[in-house]
Amino acid sequence: MKLIYFTFLIVPAALLCLGSGNILARAEEDELDDVVDIEGEDNQVVGDDALVDDDESVVKSSQDIDTTILFTKPVPSLGDLTFDIQAGYPVEFFVGFINKGSVDYVVESMEASFRYPMDYTYYIQNFTALPYNREVKPKQEATFAYSFIPNEAFAGRPFGLNVQLNYRDASGNAYQEAVYNQTLNIVEVSEGLDGETFFLYVFLGAGGVLALVAGQQALASLARRRSPRSVSQPVETGTASEVDYDWLPKEIVNQLKKSPKTPKQSPRARKAKRSAGDD
Repeated sequence: MKLIYFTFLIVPAALLCLGSGNILARAEEDELDDVVDIEGEDNQVVGDDALVDDDESVVKSSQDIDTTILFTKPVPSLGDLTFDIQAGYPVEFFVGFINKGSVDYVVESMEASFRYPMDYTYYIQNFTALPYNREVKPKQEATFAYSFIPNEAFAGRPFGLNVQLNYRDASGNAYQEAVYNQTLNIVEVSEGLDGETFFLYVFLGAGGVLALVAGQQALASLARRRSPRSVSQPVETGTASEVDYDWLPKEIVNQLKKSPKTPKQSPRARKAKRSAGDD
């Protein structure tokens, strides 16, 4: 029985020792591999040195300078930094430069570019860098104009618009400031006729044709009324005392014309004449 208990105690302990030895051996191998990999990468800079190099390569803006931007074409809504611009049409804006420091600054140039919206370090299109070389005294400000035309091939897609202002101080230190850095939508302007506009033009054309036809008919009727053929000849009716003898034979008509005509008398005259005859 003691031998059995001893076996159950010794065998698990031996297994545990062998397993821990393998684990330690694997850990040491991994550490050696890491050391070999690091030593083999002679051309790479790792750790804090890389961050320091990146920071030194970036041109920063000056704390004594304030900049503002105002878009004049197209005009965005109040307080809206992102808006739509039209492909193939000029985009115009003004940049204000305010010198709050005690030294002179010289604004050298301003440039704009389209960037990939997901990664602003990727350039899509660079626009012309306009040189200014204008000196701005302390406590003064200046305004600079810039314009560009988006390519029509970019219509229907969003792009990041980056506007950078390059300037330096009196000591020659160079600075760069991103005046505008937002994503814009480039839209396509449809110059074709849509269905509603087409039917509107058709309706206006039909109305114009009807107006011309109605005017022509009115002028024709007015001309017929004023023509001499349409004027009726006056009919001689004679006086009220004459009698129409056209239905009588000519002989009777001639006799009636030869006989003397008795003047007509009023009823009072005829009554007085009768009473005188009776007397």
